[in-house]
Amino acid sequence: KRAQAFGMTVVAYDPFLTAARAQSLKVEHAESPEAALTGADVVTLHIPMTPDTKHIMNAQRIALMNPGALIINCARGGLVDEAAAKESMDAGHLGGIALDVYEVEPPPADFPLFSAKKAVFTPHLGASTAEAQENVGIEVAHQVKNFLTTGEIVNAVNMPNLDSRTLESVGPYLSLADSLGKLLSKIAPSQCDGIRVSYLGPVSELDTELITRKVLTGYLSAAHNEAQVNLINAPAIAKAHGIRVTESTAALATNCTELIEVSAIKGDEVCTVAGTFFGTSARIVHIAGHYVETNPTGKFLFVENDDRPGIVGTIGTTLGSASINIANMALSRDLANKTAVTVIEVDTEPPAELLEKLRSTAGIIRVLSFEL
Repeated sequence: KRAQAFGMTVVAYDPFLTAARAQSLKVEHAESPEAALTGADVVTLHIPMTPDTKHIMNAQRIALMNPGALIINCARGGLVDEAAAKESMDAGHLGGIALDVYEVEPPPADFPLFSAKKAVFTPHLGASTAEAQENVGIEVAHQVKNFLTTGEIVNAVNMPNLDSRTLESVGPYLSLADSLGKLLSKIAPSQCDGIRVSYLGPVSELDTELITRKVLTGYLSAAHNEAQVNLINAPAIAKAHGIRVTESTAALATNCTELIEVSAIKGDEVCTVAGTFFGTSARIVHIAGHYVETNPTGKFLFVENDDRPGIVGTIGTTLGSASINIANMALSRDLANKTAVTVIEVDTEPPAELLEKLRSTAGIIRVLSFEL
């Protein structure tokens, strides 16, 4: 952000950085270190020290940078070939270097860069001072507070970051994703082999990892009674149950401006539910092959029946006789199979005996009761 404020073009290389995440950060996504370094004026390193990253800034890569360019390494010692950096500075190509980490710590008296004119060095262990430790503790406390009060996630080691800006754009979809996961668990066959989440329309341009995780928490908590499932462990729990999770995106959605489709796959059998937004109002618009429109939260009856006169009236009469008030009702017909679906939002949960009475009614194929 500081570099962009000065009108600088920021280019990032990270083997795990997605194009969508790079776009959300407003940085250009480089496919290789060489692509990021070519023509660079300032290079900062933010990577661990591994056999693959040792001397990642070698003589050949330093030469790709613009004359007078600067290197800043506050990550790990050994990432910069210090001898090559000194040679480049002596030759007038590298303009300067700033380090607080060194290949050998503490650096020896004959450390080659000590004699460089445009080099800045700071202690590696500045974070171990009493003042720094206190500030770190305060920062961690703020981060925990923000997570507990707003859901903002920063600097987590096992979760993607969810800063306030990302939370503002992704947040509305999380509740809908949870409802879709729970709904799918009630409608789809149990013990599915895979979960597919499809994002269509504007939502496909967001970083959707957290939305997919929210789908999994909703599905697993209901389908597998995983009371301890959360955004962090949901992918691992899905894998433990043999569920393969996939995502797909498309720029355009049919029938709606945007759509989130969630499908449970078991062999050749696929069951899909979908939701969208009408303005700021989340709605479920597709359940197991039927186009309906209903709220994503509440107490519901899902009734599949023969498509013939009188059944909807019978359902209403049966609920009314048990003092169950209907808050909303959505109907959908399958003319080819001569069946219909009724999704009923009710104020109170129907008792088991009422559900059995409905199931025993002529023309009714199945009845499900659930809360989202």
